[in-house]
Amino acid sequence: MDDHPDPGPGPGTDLPVVVGVDGSEPSLRAVDWAADEAVLRGAPLRLVYASLWERYEGTSLADDLDKPSEQVRAEDIVDAAARRAHSRRPDVKISTDVLAEEPEYALVRESRSASVLVTGTRGRSGLAEALLGSVSLVVAGHAQCPMIVVRGDRDDQDRTGPPGRVVVGVGEKQAGSAAVRFAFDEARRRGVQVEAVRAWRRSAHESTDHALMAGEPARPHERQAADALDAALQDVPADVASGRRTVEGHTRSVLVDASRDADLLIVGARRRPGHYGLQLGRVAHGVLHHSACPVAIVPEEG
Repeated sequence: MDDHPDPGPGPGTDLPVVVGVDGSEPSLRAVDWAADEAVLRGAPLRLVYASLWERYEGTSLADDLDKPSEQVRAEDIVDAAARRAHSRRPDVKISTDVLAEEPEYALVRESRSASVLVTGTRGRSGLAEALLGSVSLVVAGHAQCPMIVVRGDRDDQDRTGPPGRVVVGVGEKQAGSAAVRFAFDEARRRGVQVEAVRAWRRSAHESTDHALMAGEPARPHERQAADALDAALQDVPADVASGRRTVEGHTRSVLVDASRDADLLIVGARRRPGHYGLQLGRVAHGVLHHSACPVAIVPEEG
């Protein structure tokens, strides 16, 4: 996330919201989300198309442009995305770029000078919403700024029910979590509450009918989870409503369940200096594939 102390409305940041576009329907939904995010941050919006291939492979954008897919080029893709963003948010400053390189490398580089990076899911079949595309997965494992992968099919502008909430998974690092700070910044911008969730599991040999496990005070693992939430939320801002919840179960399953009625699910991902492999833990990997709402992956040092 950016270094500006005031994340709310007001003077904007020079760091743009960057969104990767490829002409697919998932990427156009990511443009919608990114345009909204730019308004919330008072930031410019940067649309980036990166590919070594000249021909567009898809039907959605080709139909919109009334062209055969083999005639759709990079300029058509970014122009259509820019028009969509402008139509949704006319007050946002928009820039575009076409890069002749692999999208994974281009977007990771873009993340070094972005306030947040946004992508969609990408699939070539009906499994697009169930499985995350390789580009988004690789970028999520290396991005240097918070990255939001737009999942689900809800549109904030079409919401008719009560405001949702931002859910943040609290991990092993308790105090000073970048993911927790990002969650409260996002909730403040959106005018919703934060729910901090910590999963816990008892050891296989333990049983609820054991004398030492009887009653709430005697559940050590649940107490440890509650203590972790207390530590993570010790410096929460007073102007954002928050709740906390401990749930027994696997962390991935608990967070996926919490995503079903959330606006945004946030998890942290460790960035280890000098390590060049995919820096994405099992929990982050799992929720990226299965969350029912957009997922933010926030880099955590150490």
